[in-house]
Amino acid sequence: MKKRLIIPIFLPQEGCPHRCIFCNQPGITGVGSRPGFEEVSGTIERYLSTWRGDGPREVAFYGGSFTGLPEWLQIGYLGVAARHVESGEIDSIRVSTRPDYIDAEALEILRDYGVETVELGVQSMADGVLRRSGRGHGSLATVRAVKLLKEWCLVVGIQLMPGLPGDTMETIIRTTEDVIALRPHFARIYPALVISGTPLEGLYRSGAYTPWSLDEMVRICREMIRLFRKARIPVIRIGLRPAVELEEKVVAGPYHPSIRQLVEQEI
Repeated sequence: MKKRLIIPIFLPQEGCPHRCIFCNQPGITGVGSRPGFEEVSGTIERYLSTWRGDGPREVAFYGGSFTGLPEWLQIGYLGVAARHVESGEIDSIRVSTRPDYIDAEALEILRDYGVETVELGVQSMADGVLRRSGRGHGSLATVRAVKLLKEWCLVVGIQLMPGLPGDTMETIIRTTEDVIALRPHFARIYPALVISGTPLEGLYRSGAYTPWSLDEMVRICREMIRLFRKARIPVIRIGLRPAVELEEKVVAGPYHPSIRQLVEQEI
């Protein structure tokens, strides 16, 4: 397979209606505010100027709930990326968002600007876990969102976060099985970490939350991978991308810069 160029545009917590207990996007990305349109174009051109591969090239809007942004802002960002698609420099566009921010109006904008892939920050399919994490939606929102995205012929990715408050081996396996039943095109697994400056840090320091150990998380990720592979759904990432900004912010939890390697060894 040819190596793919992903050009990440970080929109830290932009478009999010509230703050989940585990989230500190500016802290873990090192990006403190949303970029301007010219900055987005400059980032795309900078990545392209050093790319020597011949695989597909994609602009990916990460770190916030894209379809929760004001419409003018969505159109502005997508317009910048779409111009590079029209010129042939970029092959596709990807966005990430919340399951409860997917509706026909949002999808019309994505379709008009050629978005091909939508990643949903699902985290869990256990309603109790979602409630304790402050997500503001239940598992039914994910079921509806995936169904709608598929009806609009979009590629669907699911992001899961095992180890949140209230999670057990059983809830994580059940979440994995429920996601598999939705038949997404791919999945990512981001083990829950205690990041400084988050409400989860307060729960941890008060003794109200105990993060999973690295060994426990490796074992549960092994079982998740086994189920996804059996269903022929690729897991394209396990764990956050290692970075100095991230490592400085991790207070506790199953962080390892090569956690996928540990999971594969366990398998």
